[in-house]
Amino acid sequence: MRDGQSEGKTGAHPNKMSNQNTPNRKGNPPAEKSDKRMTLPSRFQKEVHAHLSRNSQQTSPPLNLNESPGSGKGKPYNPQQVQGRIREILGKYSNGFWVSKLPQIYRELYKQDLPTESIKDLETWTHICTVEKTCSSNPSELLLYPAKEQTTTSSPSPTPNSTSAPAPTSNTPADKPSNSPAQQRPRSTHLTRSGSRSPQSPPSSSSSPSPPSSPATLSPDLKLKLEELLVKYSNGLWAHALPKLFQDTYKTKLPGHVLENLHLLSDFCTIDYPMPDNPKRAILYRRSSTGGGEGEDENCNRRNSSVSEEELRVRQELGRRLSNHAVPSLQIPKEEYPSVLVVEATNTNGVILRYIGEGYSQAQESMEDEMREYYGLDQSKPSILSSPSSGQLVAVRAEEEEEILRAQVCEVMADKVKVHYVDHGFSEVISKTKVFELHEKFFQLPFQATKCKLAGLEPFCQEPAVLKKFETMASGRILLAEILERGQTPLVVLYDTSQDDDVNINAACMKALQDKTLASPLQVNSVYMNVIVSSVCSDGTIYCQLPSRGLAKLNEILEKIETYFHSQVTSEFLVSKPFCGKVCLARYKGKWSRVEITNLHGSRVLDILFIDVGVQASVEVFELREIPPQFLRDLMATPPQAVKCCLADLAVSVGSWTPDAVQWLRDKVLNTTDCSMKVAKVDESKRCTYVHLFTDKSFHDPAHSLNHQMAQSDLFKQRPDVFLTSHSPAKITTPTLSSKTSSTSNSTNGSPASSSVGAKPHLRRALSGPRGGGGSNTITSSPPETPSSASSTLQLPPLLELPPAGNNIDVYVSVACHPGHFVLQPWRDMYKLVVLMGEMILYYNKTEQKPLNIEKNQIYAAKVENNWHRVLVKGVLTNGLVSVYELDYGKHELVSCTQLRPLIKEFRQLPFQGITAQLAGLKPRQWSEEASIVFRNHVEKKPLVAQLEAIQESTNPWDRKLTVFLVDTSQEERDIWVHDIMAEFADELTNEL
Repeated sequence: MRDGQSEGKTGAHPNKMSNQNTPNRKGNPPAEKSDKRMTLPSRFQKEVHAHLSRNSQQTSPPLNLNESPGSGKGKPYNPQQVQGRIREILGKYSNGFWVSKLPQIYRELYKQDLPTESIKDLETWTHICTVEKTCSSNPSELLLYPAKEQTTTSSPSPTPNSTSAPAPTSNTPADKPSNSPAQQRPRSTHLTRSGSRSPQSPPSSSSSPSPPSSPATLSPDLKLKLEELLVKYSNGLWAHALPKLFQDTYKTKLPGHVLENLHLLSDFCTIDYPMPDNPKRAILYRRSSTGGGEGEDENCNRRNSSVSEEELRVRQELGRRLSNHAVPSLQIPKEEYPSVLVVEATNTNGVILRYIGEGYSQAQESMEDEMREYYGLDQSKPSILSSPSSGQLVAVRAEEEEEILRAQVCEVMADKVKVHYVDHGFSEVISKTKVFELHEKFFQLPFQATKCKLAGLEPFCQEPAVLKKFETMASGRILLAEILERGQTPLVVLYDTSQDDDVNINAACMKALQDKTLASPLQVNSVYMNVIVSSVCSDGTIYCQLPSRGLAKLNEILEKIETYFHSQVTSEFLVSKPFCGKVCLARYKGKWSRVEITNLHGSRVLDILFIDVGVQASVEVFELREIPPQFLRDLMATPPQAVKCCLADLAVSVGSWTPDAVQWLRDKVLNTTDCSMKVAKVDESKRCTYVHLFTDKSFHDPAHSLNHQMAQSDLFKQRPDVFLTSHSPAKITTPTLSSKTSSTSNSTNGSPASSSVGAKPHLRRALSGPRGGGGSNTITSSPPETPSSASSTLQLPPLLELPPAGNNIDVYVSVACHPGHFVLQPWRDMYKLVVLMGEMILYYNKTEQKPLNIEKNQIYAAKVENNWHRVLVKGVLTNGLVSVYELDYGKHELVSCTQLRPLIKEFRQLPFQGITAQLAGLKPRQWSEEASIVFRNHVEKKPLVAQLEAIQESTNPWDRKLTVFLVDTSQEERDIWVHDIMAEFADELTNEL
């Protein structure tokens, strides 16, 4: 499962919303609630022309939330970028449209305001477009068409695959999934930020200007190779990754003019700029070139292809008899993590399961109750089939006599028949006297038994060890399924969430292939020499490599892979579908090494563990490679060669080490190849070995051990400056911080992160409920007031731009305590936050902890669970914990002071996305816990429409507060005004009292 930031299409809010023309709700009498709809012009229609015709008089939507008012007037802009985007829009809508609508279309597609100056320049861009005046007396009514010399074909464009949808990051559940907006969003109902796939148009000599020395076009071979790379990354690829990826894949250098002229790629890819302040940061999305064939429904099921084999046989063999009783196809649940009951598996490419929940198992139970009543009360009513035929759908009285189940006849014998229970997924031989004709009303529910494919196990789908492990861990159990790929047979990862730690079933089955004789031998009181300490973690855990057959075999295989990759010129081994538990390859000290994906932050940023050295890292997906098939079995048979160890007999437990102690141990062992160790204890439950570690061969004398040296040193004696008070009067000087971070920031520009989503969880721990909202470490009160000069030492991001009172904005409620305090995030710019957090993960996970003077009321980057957040320090406790307020999500958390870093300038450009609010239309009151729960259930973690009633401004972004009406417009029948619900609830409580 992936970080709460699971990615998808952006720009589309699940609710039907807009920014203007909403009737003021305050005066509406209660009687109007059920019929009154918000008369909001939709932003998400399938066709722009339909949208424009309905809203021809609509005023402009609010300003871009990341730009100050009037930012487009007279401000320098990038003509080349704007021209490329206008060409793309005209390629899609070649019949032309009103120039007055261009800013609106531009904003919806690219989440940026169209520079005002560019409208004046349209008439001069004759190679891009044609501007025509109409016969109207109004000279401002101009029509925009593609350039006359440009030939453009217009055809329906398929809805793009998920790109970089904004799903809230850290506030996704840690153990149970919650539907993110990306998962709730209806398909094919809007224009997307990066996904308006315009038809290909031949490049013309008069296209966007490029440097004179650069070619104006791409060679067919270069274009083919670039497109081949983008095919591998359907969720987008950062442009900066192209040179290295191109070099590694095709063993030749990418021509330098490509990155300087990205518009040359616009005929086969969409170019998105998620960071408007940095035009050099672009994400490339490949256009879909297929336009038809089978469609997709809202569940991403392929129509006409999602029919099970059993159903096909039934329809073929019973077409004559059952032509009027076709059984509908089973649709895959919309949620990303549905619960499933695993029936059995004789092949991991065809695991039989049933979906659990409303419309699935519940509907089946209701149907079977009805069947029991229908076939049980009147024995004369249902007729026993005297001559059932193979393939026929029937009702069967099960062996328990009480159950009546739907089944398909598989084989007819003398006095018995073999049937397959289509809703339960198993077969048995029964007497013919138990077979009845199936009434037509029981044809309405799709067959509930279906199949899925386990991701990563395809090459070993019938391996006995794998199937035995799966039988033990999964058969007959209710598990959580992460759907990676929807189709006739969904590709899934299964998780057992019934224990304290979530168990990845796919990964556990893969480990069943390991040859235990190749594992590093470990026996208590045994001494091992020539030990290599490959990693020392910040909590004091160490990872060691011991000489063994397994290590020798591993090194031999990796050498062969290194040679093999040097000889290959193909994109075949790029990882296009990452998931937790997947084992693949990544570079470690310049060579390919085995890694396991441990956490997904969206689809482009992920956490990995180098399983043979014990080193953790955060990387972008393009840095990973698949294991070549010829080496896969041998690598999977070789257990991880990094042995997790802890130093024995230390008074300080793992997790309480000071940075000085960690550094001392690293200096002693990391560059030594002649260490030795003596095993003191093996803790199987913690999968950890307690050892005495030596840097020489004097292991007979415990006094020479590093354990003894550390215990006798001052390394664990707490320094005075480790525990900080919350009364630091001194300010961090801007020059010092700037000088430190500027060089660090520049060093990471070569590998910026892509959007996350995610991770996370997420096990990333994405399977559980939202972080916060309960527990001793979470504070639910609103942030206290702070002095206006609190963060004067750092330049804060600009204030979040909001439309005037009375307007509407699309929002996501990240935190909801009660109607008097909740936190909103503007929906339209959430994908920018996704990108930012991906960048922060890559940057801060690569930087070492350095001494930091933490001050109250200052902003920092803080690591909370698996993500890095922009936070405000609310207090520094004497036990080393820091109380922080997440400025983008509105959560309060307690974190260790070692988890804070300076917030560098690059991460202080996007306005803080969390803004506190209170519900309008209600009298101030002390809300009960019951009322607060009702409110949370209606709004928290949901996309809604907010109608601004009032804005309480403040110098500090975190002190601003809105008064808003919240409206749920996700239902077709009516809009739900949340303040009405809370008012009715409050009245009921008052009456009861």
